[in-house]
Amino acid sequence: MIELRHLRTLIALKETGSLAGAAKKRFVTQSALSHQIKELETRIDAQLFIRKSKPLNFTPEGQRLISLAEKIIPEVIAAEQELKAGLEQQRIALNVGVECQSCYRWMQPALERFRVMHPDVDINFTARHGFQSLDALEANDIDLVFTSDPTPSYQIQYQHLFDFEVRLLTSKNHSLAHQEFVSPQQLTDSNLLTYPLPLDKVDLYKHFLAPAQVTIGQQKQCELTLMLMQRVASGDGVTALPIWSIPETHGISLASISLGKDGLHRPLFSAINRSTKHQDLLNQLKNEICLEASQYQLKEVAAA
Repeated sequence: MIELRHLRTLIALKETGSLAGAAKKRFVTQSALSHQIKELETRIDAQLFIRKSKPLNFTPEGQRLISLAEKIIPEVIAAEQELKAGLEQQRIALNVGVECQSCYRWMQPALERFRVMHPDVDINFTARHGFQSLDALEANDIDLVFTSDPTPSYQIQYQHLFDFEVRLLTSKNHSLAHQEFVSPQQLTDSNLLTYPLPLDKVDLYKHFLAPAQVTIGQQKQCELTLMLMQRVASGDGVTALPIWSIPETHGISLASISLGKDGLHRPLFSAINRSTKHQDLLNQLKNEICLEASQYQLKEVAAA
């Protein structure tokens, strides 16, 4: 079989006109080059050039192979360059699913540090899968999920990152606004403003009101955090959000109250598919987010 190295050698012979020049151009010894030529002549059962001719005088068979080499080698070089450029420019996209729609803000410094360390990686956050994010993770539609409600799955690897507090938000004029903490019964018949989620997925109801068998008023759904807070400020109802959402209330007249004497705390887990090929990158991203969370919580304690 004729190989690319054979064709490259023929090109070198034509360009230099001698065995010594071709050997130098191909970065091999003259003996190795002669052996390669003999090997090719054996394969095609014909001589490539007339021995002892100066400059080299190629036989018809040699000329035929040189014509082939002049056609193929440039195409091979172009393909190599295109493939190399494509690999160098290829970017990695990490798709991250979040169930909480208000966590982007405090994560930003962590994401910026990660982007500096990995400028060739794009991070795409999405909440469109909602509470089906873990299903999307199993299907490899996303690479990483942050969730407070892990479900058992052999295919998914969970890691507990940290716990965070969920706090009640009311208008400044609400009857509970000046209390340090509230009991579930104090929220009986209250209207709840929530993201577009089933009531049994809302932390305030699922982990605080329902266990105490408290009956609520209406559940009023709102897609945007800012709009949700504005409706709370207007007295349209109460809501509960993670502590990292509290800074977003600046400029909006709201009160932040502990849910119960000890507060309502929820865990945050990371989840990745065990078959992911980006595990090292995802672990680095998780580490940066955990670091930012610890710093953020320290800032909140200091501010309090």
